[in-house]
Amino acid sequence: MAKTNLRAQSARGMATPVRARKLAEQPALPEFDRLIHERIRLGMVSALAVNDSLSFNDLKRVLKTTDGNLSVHARKLEEAGYVRCNKYFEGRIPRTEYRLSPEGRKAFETYLDEMAKFIAATREDF
Repeated sequence: MAKTNLRAQSARGMATPVRARKLAEQPALPEFDRLIHERIRLGMVSALAVNDSLSFNDLKRVLKTTDGNLSVHARKLEEAGYVRCNKYFEGRIPRTEYRLSPEGRKAFETYLDEMAKFIAATREDF
């Protein structure tokens, strides 16, 4: 009868004792910086981490995104103090340039450290 109970629990989506033990042994998900963790913002911060600065058009091309999408994500990073934006004119042509701030660089390094720890803990289970 115990086997039937375990099968019934498993069929209803409840973890079997062995499966529950394996789930409990899994590393806890780290608290990734949600501001950086989103795909476009992660790409933007990553690109700026290896370049002194990038123009709006450079970022748009690298990230393969639209003007509106990039603007929204850039503003979120700017409001958090992770990115600095410099707007100027080259002749009559408006230009926008982005740089990673010291706070943004520190947040990105913390993010990478957390990701590296999570990857290492996950690989231990293979």
